[in-house]
Amino acid sequence: MTRGSIPDDDDTVARKGKVVTTTEGWPELLRCTTTKPPPILPGELIEEILLRIPASSLVRLRNSVCSSWRTLISSSQFAKDHLRRSMAVDPALTHPCIAYYSSSYSYTTIGTFSVRYVFENPPHEPTKVVPYEGRCYRSIIGSCHGLLCLHDEELEDRAILWNPCTGFTSPPLEIGGIFYYCGFGYDHVNDKYKLFGIVNKKSGESVTRIFTFGPKSKWRTIQDFPYRLHDSDSKDCVVGLVGLFVSGTGTLNWLLRSRLSSSVAVLSVDLVKETYSQFSAPSRDSDDKEFVLPRLGILRGCLAVCYETKKTHWTFWLMKEYGVPQSWTKLAIIPHHPLLVNPVSCYVLLPMYMLTNDVLLAKSPSGKFVLCNLNDGSIEFPNIDSSGDGMTKHRPLSRGSGSRIFHVYHESLVSPSHFGLPSCSSEMRSLIIQNCECNICKGSGASAM
Repeated sequence: MTRGSIPDDDDTVARKGKVVTTTEGWPELLRCTTTKPPPILPGELIEEILLRIPASSLVRLRNSVCSSWRTLISSSQFAKDHLRRSMAVDPALTHPCIAYYSSSYSYTTIGTFSVRYVFENPPHEPTKVVPYEGRCYRSIIGSCHGLLCLHDEELEDRAILWNPCTGFTSPPLEIGGIFYYCGFGYDHVNDKYKLFGIVNKKSGESVTRIFTFGPKSKWRTIQDFPYRLHDSDSKDCVVGLVGLFVSGTGTLNWLLRSRLSSSVAVLSVDLVKETYSQFSAPSRDSDDKEFVLPRLGILRGCLAVCYETKKTHWTFWLMKEYGVPQSWTKLAIIPHHPLLVNPVSCYVLLPMYMLTNDVLLAKSPSGKFVLCNLNDGSIEFPNIDSSGDGMTKHRPLSRGSGSRIFHVYHESLVSPSHFGLPSCSSEMRSLIIQNCECNICKGSGASAM
């Protein structure tokens, strides 16, 4: 199977026949091998060069560059420009990663690993999980532009924003109750990050709210969410508690499954207008098992849905134009494989990420991660080493995911301080960095920019 590769940001830089690199391979922009003074570059050119460097490399550079570069890299406008460029021109600038937590045990750790390494590492070379430990922020509400929104499940009324790439977190934000049917995303019209959720107060009252992050962060109560958890009177049920954010649309999205037929729809919350809408998903076979639930994902920035069909294979659909049912396009048919199916599971294959060469990373009903080549039909099982994630009651990820919940995010320079919130770097700490005294780990750790 040919996995392909995500474009490498660690290429060496040739200058007049000489190669200037560091021991880790990413471009060294500060030092020069010649005794002559380096040429003076215009500020605009320096900024254009830095905008072409991946976010993770810029974070590693921050302690080695001059104060003017450091100020530039740390600015809100540079973070926006870098994010905009990565989304429109070069996705390799924001590497895809996966963060996960345990939904069945109260571990204080969150594990992260590189999607790039999952695709590129040979089977004998494991992709290492980097564990982060916090106080009691154990669940992930959603991800957007490199930020993860974490929920404090112990006190049940607080959330923080965290950028794993830079290490920054926001101060705790008061929620006021237990969350369900929630999501985190970006209002691109008003340039605001928003948190949506149904809050169950201690009084028993249930309200639907949107929280806008900023200097004067506050809740706004909106029209009730159209569906309730465990509502047996409803003709439709919502599949999944967390809505998926689709970049560029300002929407959070859930699948709706009819209790009376095989029909499926998409329910969305518009974070700009703060309203609801609904549109149809692709038709599925009437012979499909009703108890096997379809799954919703994001592939190449588009909504993707997966059905089990004829009890023999999974069918993937991709929505090329958001909100237009006619744009649903059949992406792939993946036959059942003995190591992928689970007779007692009520879910199908969950799409996670797809390369441009049509290699799909998915989580199977058996709990295993799998790489599916949509061109030749071959599959591989990546080796993910989760031995250091601290979740000792779970089996290793290479054998199955258990009750871990996964979120795809892309590394970025976006910080809570860019939209008016104080930033700190103390809430989430990498266990690997804490336990390692070498200069390389210290230099690449999560510290203030």
